[in-house]
Amino acid sequence: MGMWIGKNRKARVCYGFDEISLVPGRITINPDEVDTSFTIPHPSGEPLRLKIPILASAMDGVTDVPFCVEMARLGGLGILNLEGVQTRYEDPRAVIQEIISADQGKVTELLQKIYSAPIQENLIAKRIEEIKAQGVPAAVSAIPQKALAFGAIAQEVGVDLFLIQSTVSTAKHISRQYPSLDLSAFCRQMRAPVIIGNAVTYDVVLDLMECGVSGVLIGVGPGAACTSRGVLGLGVPQVTATVDSAAARDAYYKKTGRYVPIITDGGMRRGGDLCKAIACGGDAAMIGSAFARAEESPGRGSHWGMATPHANLPRGTRIQMGISGPLRQILFGPATVDDGSQNLVGALMTSMGNAGAATIREFQETEVIIAPSIQSEGKLFQMVQSVGMGTR
Repeated sequence: MGMWIGKNRKARVCYGFDEISLVPGRITINPDEVDTSFTIPHPSGEPLRLKIPILASAMDGVTDVPFCVEMARLGGLGILNLEGVQTRYEDPRAVIQEIISADQGKVTELLQKIYSAPIQENLIAKRIEEIKAQGVPAAVSAIPQKALAFGAIAQEVGVDLFLIQSTVSTAKHISRQYPSLDLSAFCRQMRAPVIIGNAVTYDVVLDLMECGVSGVLIGVGPGAACTSRGVLGLGVPQVTATVDSAAARDAYYKKTGRYVPIITDGGMRRGGDLCKAIACGGDAAMIGSAFARAEESPGRGSHWGMATPHANLPRGTRIQMGISGPLRQILFGPATVDDGSQNLVGALMTSMGNAGAATIREFQETEVIIAPSIQSEGKLFQMVQSVGMGTR
């Protein structure tokens, strides 16, 4: 399959959220009666069960200890970045304020300076303990090169979920400069579930699942603050990436009997995008920019990606999102804006009900159509006035 892009070279046509639509079902269900729960399997214990299939991204402008606690209390899960300001500075609030206040032309250089401070390993344990002291699960993230060291510290204080995140994740990484993480061995030695990302292709997702992970993050470069696609030229639109990865998940389940969820990560600006991500095969979604607009977010409406402060090749930028409302309102409403950025869970429940899907698994069977006019059909006045679906 594919289209010719030149002599002897074909390319697949791939799709993002704005290019598809979901077809209503033959029956409909009361949205209040659908099940949006999400389960992360545990390799040797009780699975981690969430009331809603939503994780908050491990970005310093999005999550800190109070935010993670509130997110968990609302039924989701916030991920704390173990290589961010929370573990480099005893009092990260002043540092974040400096980032928020910096001129846009100087912010990248400032971020590189701030993130050059060494990580204090005692703060890794302290932040996890602060979250768990509130009676909620603690979930953290690190890059593969730090996973062994930070995983051991996190495990010692009872972390509930450990994420390994990089721009592109594979089961086999080749390097002469540093030892590569043995993912299979790491999953075996961790008492907590391990989720890895990010990936976008069938074969890679299958390889990662065979290493024993409890979940895979899907997406390369779709985040609002991420510039990887422009800097590196890498990425697959999220709809196609999710569909391909779901196919790998289902093939792995058929082969082994072990269900490993996939989590669509990035590119979701509003409720409709979340609905499409789940309907296209995602078991859950990881969201950053929408939560950066929460009153509880440490960035107070400012957002910058995990790769922004890279010393030599930054792949992100600080963006100003503004404050939308409290986290509860963004998740559950009532919505007071017309752009779909509030009441994300309500949107998912309503979409599931209109598709006739009582569960996430049933919603993944929803008919999907290619619909390039879905964003503009009949929406001239909204587009001209920059309201509703005319907002970007």
